[in-house]
Amino acid sequence: MSDLLYTEIENDLRAGVRGLLDDRAGWTGVLAGTEKDDPLDAGLWRALEEMGVTALPFPEEAGGAGATWRETAVVMEELGRSVAPVPFLGSAVLASAALLAAGQGPGEGLTVLAVPLSTAPRGFAPTVADAGGRLTGEVRSVDGGLAADTLLVPAGDGLYAVEAGAAARTPVVSLDMTRRLADLRFDGAPGRRIGGPDAVDAALTAGAAMLASEQLGLAERCLDVTVAYVKTRYQFGRQVGSYQGLKHRLADLWTAIAQARAVARHAASCLAAGDPDTPVAAAVAQAHCSEVAVLAAEECVQMHGGIGFTWEHPAHLYLKRAKSDALAFGSADRHRAALAELVDLPPA
Repeated sequence: MSDLLYTEIENDLRAGVRGLLDDRAGWTGVLAGTEKDDPLDAGLWRALEEMGVTALPFPEEAGGAGATWRETAVVMEELGRSVAPVPFLGSAVLASAALLAAGQGPGEGLTVLAVPLSTAPRGFAPTVADAGGRLTGEVRSVDGGLAADTLLVPAGDGLYAVEAGAAARTPVVSLDMTRRLADLRFDGAPGRRIGGPDAVDAALTAGAAMLASEQLGLAERCLDVTVAYVKTRYQFGRQVGSYQGLKHRLADLWTAIAQARAVARHAASCLAAGDPDTPVAAAVAQAHCSEVAVLAAEECVQMHGGIGFTWEHPAHLYLKRAKSDALAFGSADRHRAALAELVDLPPA
């Protein structure tokens, strides 16, 4: 088993990304952005590109950073911590994994994999047909579909690169207002075949593994802000955090997050090493981290009392991201069922 501790390079990367997000994606700005029609915080995305974190797993000779999925996982943790409104998951994770599996370099502009965000790894069936390089069909709830320059579209038995302007794009009203989704419709759109269905399967497995790191970062942020609040909030003449009932709940949450960190890091390490157990690690990570992130967000709302239920407090942003992440790439129950198949566990 690889070392799951963070390396010095990963810690330096975290510090840089956190500094950028604290400066450019504070929760007041994120909340204000949810009320705008812009599908992308273009300035923040450009800053992430300039930092080099949108192409981390690509080799340097192909135009990437020459890093691994472990470094990408660190960025995902920080994006989850800030619920930043950028399509990093759909582009820097899903599209990058598909391009790598297809033997391609980074895409041109903002490249997005056109699959529904709820798609679970293994057994994906395309909803777009290919007729001599002309694509027809519809894909629903695509992360980053509104802002994409290039779409990677699974169609028939292949994966095709399509200019985003060739698709009709319709915004989707989703629970998580910081992750903009779109329905895509293709009516004879020209596409260039770049890979087969294996590239899509690899991308979905990578997405599930990396999403666990986002859920970890979100859960850690919820715990941090909740602990800080109960230390300063007084009720009946004493700190709210001094009550034993809240102490126990926070201790249980800390333990669950420590476990989530272990499984998320293991999934990222397996993906980075090309370990054949990556599908198992991703399923374990999603089965656990999905529920931990939701629990952390719920505790954050409840322990903040009345202020936690208001629009002006970021708790609802964390809860909505946690709930939507819990459905992305399949529910926790779906991953448990997949895990049983992967390890040949017979049904009860």
